[in-house]
Amino acid sequence: MRALVVDYGGVLTTRIGPSFASWLAAEGIETDTYTEMLRDWLGRDAPPDSPVHRLERGELEVAEFNRLLAARLTTVDGRPIVAEGLLDRAFATVRPDADMLDLLRTARTAGLRTALLSNSWGNSYPMDVLTPLFDVLVISGEVGMRKPEERIYHLTAERLDLPPGQCLFLDDAQPNVDGAILAGMRALLHTDSAATIPAVAGLVPALADELREGAS
Repeated sequence: MRALVVDYGGVLTTRIGPSFASWLAAEGIETDTYTEMLRDWLGRDAPPDSPVHRLERGELEVAEFNRLLAARLTTVDGRPIVAEGLLDRAFATVRPDADMLDLLRTARTAGLRTALLSNSWGNSYPMDVLTPLFDVLVISGEVGMRKPEERIYHLTAERLDLPPGQCLFLDDAQPNVDGAILAGMRALLHTDSAATIPAVAGLVPALADELREGAS
């Protein structure tokens, strides 16, 4: 492996699910309507023009997505959901994962090329933190394609100037991992840093050497 390609939300940050769960509870949103929205807009059978897919490809403004999402969900007491700032509230408790950021720094020290490959929900990325860690940044809304479309993995490999087979991809969503494998990359499903870091080290000897030196 000559490159490490990573997702952002849920890989370089704390898990997304607990933040959304806190938001649902705080605003009294019916969980059934949220689950149905995920199935219809983001599930494997979701149409390519679903609001989530359009948002991720940069075809839908965040404000309009917020309005569509607020209209789709219901609250337990019938109160309307405030659309303005909805996604900001949903992601409010997501924080950086220091161990995964350190893994990227170690990967660069070990001579690996690095790329961010992220499906954006209109998120504000901390570029002051991310830019020094990556050779390549591929954000779905900026390139008009999204994971798990095969072409976005090929684009990332091209920008790294490497064949897909020399890239190891990390993501917390199984469909995106499957898409990377279909595109020719090696890929691992990220659950937490305690599991991912040794798994990556097992596939990249140079990185394993750097991690051992750092621990000594």
